[in-house]
Amino acid sequence: METYALLLAATLNAGTVLAIAALGLLINEKAGVVNLGAEGMMLCAAIAGYATVVHTGSDVLGFLAGMGAGALLALIFGALVVGLNTNQYATGLALSLFGVGFSAFVGTAYVQAKLPERMKFELPFLADIPYLGQALFKQHPMVYLVILFTIALIWFFNHSRTGLVLRAVGESPQSAHALGYSVRSIRLGAVVTGGALCGLAGAYISIIYTPLWVEGMIAGKGWIALALTTFATWRPARVLLGAYLFGGVTMLQFHLQASGVELPSQFLSMLPYLATIVVLALISRNPQWIRVNMPASLGKPFSPSS
Repeated sequence: METYALLLAATLNAGTVLAIAALGLLINEKAGVVNLGAEGMMLCAAIAGYATVVHTGSDVLGFLAGMGAGALLALIFGALVVGLNTNQYATGLALSLFGVGFSAFVGTAYVQAKLPERMKFELPFLADIPYLGQALFKQHPMVYLVILFTIALIWFFNHSRTGLVLRAVGESPQSAHALGYSVRSIRLGAVVTGGALCGLAGAYISIIYTPLWVEGMIAGKGWIALALTTFATWRPARVLLGAYLFGGVTMLQFHLQASGVELPSQFLSMLPYLATIVVLALISRNPQWIRVNMPASLGKPFSPSS
């Protein structure tokens, strides 16, 4: 039972990383913008957050630095795809490649750096419950905050005026523009917000999830987060559940290795990515279902004069 409790705790922790990034990308896509640069943004945010904590000792400043790095890169991306109408897919891939190289260059000096002693978190009384306390109530506050954020995002998209306008921009930017809304400003705001959340996910990885810096440490989580938005059919609650599902698959490989399962380590390491491919392949068998749920203007540029 204790082993399963630890596995569940690790699943929630791993799923939190994916959920933060995927919810940020969901905001982008609800506004009609696809950002394939999540991997690069998360890497730059990871080194920015890690370096900040090394020099200041403050996790909060580290998270803010990661969010700032992600928002800055997203702002550059937004200026190109929203302001200049460059191809969203090509620009996103360029951003991802840039982030991989830039983070490796900047992070060279921090490979051997050490973070201050990590604080342990737990909820009073609840953490003492046998097994359940170990699994659910000894998590970093970010694990609980992402659940609250998901609930808030559901309300935002379905009941707030701003959220409904954001969705309208993603569905029909021409109609939103005709009603007097600044489509480009709304899309740019969504892109920067999504970038900040991707940055927070990257900083969480280097500061909390695996408190160290290693080149390429995001290891494809940005791409999995991107796939999660399609897997969840652009719904926040499904994004969160999908993040925990993929987080569980990620942790399962370590559990199997520790249990002495005689499978090649390379096969176990590819389990999360194999699961991603399988899920996307199954979803793609019903393209009509995807079209019904996908924002109608996703990936399409908009010009006020068009």
